[in-house]
Amino acid sequence: MASCAPLETLIAAAADLCRKPLLHAVVSAESATIEDYCGRIECRDVHGIRLEDNDLELELYRSGSDLNLTLSWADQPARPILWHGQHPVWMNGETGERCSAPMDGAPLEALARRLRALLA
Repeated sequence: MASCAPLETLIAAAADLCRKPLLHAVVSAESATIEDYCGRIECRDVHGIRLEDNDLELELYRSGSDLNLTLSWADQPARPILWHGQHPVWMNGETGERCSAPMDGAPLEALARRLRALLA
């Protein structure tokens, strides 16, 4: 199995850029691979204090030649989920129904676009 370390570094750097001033580290799920990636994006403030309410879960997967991803707030199932394929779609975290973007959703959409551009 290939190491996910280069991918984790790329994800953390993209998150740092899109979610300033937060700082990020990425922890892969045990079963994560480069082709089917699941991981957690952990957040800290500029002083190194953990901000667990800002942690994200990320899933990257291919459907044919397209790269798709989902971003959701970790351990917050009531918060909306962003699915990003050809375009962004926000879904209710509990029902899966389409919903409008949350007030703090723009940085997640920016992160999704950046990751798709870097990895496509």
